[in-house]
Amino acid sequence: MRGHFRDCLPAIVVTLVMMLPLTAAAQQAPAPEPQLNQPGKDVQWVPTPPALVEKMLDLAGVTPRDRFVDLGSGDGVLVIAAAKRGAKARGIEYDRGLVEFSKRRAAEAGVSDRTRFVRGDIFKTDFSDATVVTTFLLPSMNLRLRPTFMAMKPGTRIVANTFAIGEWEPDQTVTLEDPCERWCKAMLWVVPARVGGVWLTPKGTLTLTQKFQVFSGTLGREPITDGQLRGEEISFTAGGVRYTGRVDDDRMRVSAVVDGKPVEWTARPASRQR
Repeated sequence: MRGHFRDCLPAIVVTLVMMLPLTAAAQQAPAPEPQLNQPGKDVQWVPTPPALVEKMLDLAGVTPRDRFVDLGSGDGVLVIAAAKRGAKARGIEYDRGLVEFSKRRAAEAGVSDRTRFVRGDIFKTDFSDATVVTTFLLPSMNLRLRPTFMAMKPGTRIVANTFAIGEWEPDQTVTLEDPCERWCKAMLWVVPARVGGVWLTPKGTLTLTQKFQVFSGTLGREPITDGQLRGEEISFTAGGVRYTGRVDDDRMRVSAVVDGKPVEWTARPASRQR
């Protein structure tokens, strides 16, 4: 029996060696290319035109200082394009095949070190550290995400492909010219600071009612007009004076020119006063 077993060893070894490459190849089979209208968890896969990819990143002003997140990242084109601009870029995608496909594309583009693709539910995955967020989602999904967007750090840029975020008006909209046929519009929102409430100032009580990046109210007895926020930057007119400044958590610093002289003051929330 032993001699017979020894005689069989070469054949067994050859068979095993021949099987190994096949097994490895099966394990490393690349994820297939996504197909147009390929069904997903909440939406079908539709590619973003390359020109709109770049326009969305331009609109957000993506730089190497940014932490970029694409929600429902699909084939990874936005994440890869953001990484090419030097940003730390992450894609959140529910489809496992698309995640693997995106990783391969990032490697081919030479940006694996600046990209990360994770399989996850965009409604359950934390992306609160992002400075730029992009979406190509249905209006109902954008609306569902709106409370999450509004809770992000003021100044965070949200850019959507084609579909709006309910009645939250975009700060800027760009539409590609011909020959673009579909998915030609990009919209930018800058998460505004939260200023609604009562503030104490040297000019009297500042009472503000806020709706997204727009607000109204009074400064002392003077009504406020043209109240606008762009991230932490604030501007408004009261008593014929145009004020501009910045909101930092528990303080608001503004400046103006009154009778040819510069004026500056700081306001603090009345609820935080002792």
